[in-house]
Formats: sequence, structure tokens, C-alpha cells
Amino acid sequence: MHTLKTIESPDTKRPGRIPPGQRQVADFPVLHYGSIPRVDPKKWTLKLFGLVEDEKSLSLDEFLALPHVLVHSDIHCVTTWSRLDNLWEGVQTLALMNIIRIMPEAKFAIIHASGDFTTNLSLQDFFQEDVLLAIKHDGHVITPEHGYPVRLVVPRLYFWKSAKWVTGIEFTSEDRPGFWESHGYHNRGDPWLEERYS
Repeated sequence: MHTLKTIESPDTKRPGRIPPGQRQVADFPVLHYGSIPRVDPKKWTLKLFGLVEDEKSLSLDEFLALPHVLVHSDIHCVTTWSRLDNLWEGVQTLALMNIIRIMPEAKFAIIHASGDFTTNLSLQDFFQEDVLLAIKHDGHVITPEHGYPVRLVVPRLYFWKSAKWVTGIEFTSEDRPGFWESHGYHNRGDPWLEERYS
């Protein structure tokens, strides 16, 4: 069996790993707006579109064929819980640059998910080494309530930026606040700066 490269998220190396206003939990709380979508893996696609040379749509099999990595990270939810030492498996966002050419004028990634949910990230935040499109958590396939079949994981920002049930990534020149950002959450969401609300 091929050993996957493990990436250590920088926050795991901090001497104090719990950001201000957070408390550590051992479980993995389930939080989302609306019901859990029923995703048919045979019909699931990941659309890569917007400011790219050629838009692409990957089936789940095509997505799973991309190189995988492991990311060891902490989770910080805006609702004040933090869960340390998570191990994710999936595809680095950086790997997407091997299959699409992003136009130079693109500055943001708008993440699209089931139920017309979106969240926004600068490309600087989206293309960090520890950001991935995850399929497994702590060695197990991600459950439906945690985003099966694919969820984004952005370890250095509050966990609402780690959108569940991802279906598309749109590259844009202008920032476009997503669902939670349009409902009073901070546009970026750095837990160490307590960027909870706008």
C-alpha cells in the first residue's frame, strides 16, 4: 500500500492551540443549516468554472483518481468549540492547478455546495498547502452529516469556511460573500483574530 504524504497544518505546531474564546471538545459536533442532502455518488460532479481557460466537470471516480494527501489539523468552529488532531484524507486544492489553468485576473474562489450554499475565499487562503477537498476523516469515509462525499477543509479559518457537500469551485475576480457571510459572519474568519462576525 502506497504511503500518503502527511501535511502538518501550522496551527498544530502552536504552543497554545486553542484560539481566544474557544473550548476544546472530544466529539465532532454536527452543525449546518437545513437538512442533510442525499447525494448519489454516481451523479455527483465537481465543476471547476469561472475564470479558467477550460471549464471542467469531474465525476467522483475522476476526482478520486487525483493524488491524495493526509492533512493533520485542528478545527475551530465559530460557535466556540475546537477539536484538535484531526486527520483528513483527500485532494489538495493546489492539485487543481494541474488540471485547470486559472486566469491571472482571478483573485477569489467561490465554493458551491448542495442546497445552493456558497462560501468565499481569497485564492491566497484557498491555495494554502494544508487546504484540501476531503473524502475521509480520521481514517473513515466522511459521513453524510459531515459532508459526504466531498467537503472542503480550510484548517486556518473558522470551520464554516470548510463547506460540506461541495459541488463546484468558481474562480472570480471579485469577492462575493457566501451564505453565512451574507448573514452576519465575518468575510474571512481567522480564529486567532476572533473574526467571528462582521
